[in-house]
Amino acid sequence: MSVSLKDWLKKGWLVEHQASRQKIADLLTVAERDMADCRAEGLSPDWRLNIAYNAALQLATAALAAAGYRATRGAHHYRVIQSLAHTLKADRSLVAQFDQFRKKRNIAGYERAGMTSDQEAKEMLDLAKRLRPMVVEWLEATHPELP
Repeated sequence: MSVSLKDWLKKGWLVEHQASRQKIADLLTVAERDMADCRAEGLSPDWRLNIAYNAALQLATAALAAAGYRATRGAHHYRVIQSLAHTLKADRSLVAQFDQFRKKRNIAGYERAGMTSDQEAKEMLDLAKRLRPMVVEWLEATHPELP
């Protein structure tokens, strides 16, 4: 038996949420802004990874919202990332890579600076850039009233 977002709702990991066209547009706009901003000169790799991570998180949040849910506070980022397997049917490798960046971001942002390489920051941006068309295409196919 496979677990669904409805199962997550029953466990209290999600709450029902009605997304508006404006909310989805706002999330996509924040993602676009962050994908551009993380390319600014002079940013540390830690900060570039953080900004690119936020872009991808906003995209995943848009998909979850369009599906009718919002993650609750406990393990919020984890749930949003994992929800991509349910909303977009994203492959495990994308979800796993995104989750690894979540862990990396937590350490770099809260525990120890200078842990992120330029390559890791680039990979996080590449993930966000791959995720954006997936989300937009999924929205257009499954929720044409929202994008």
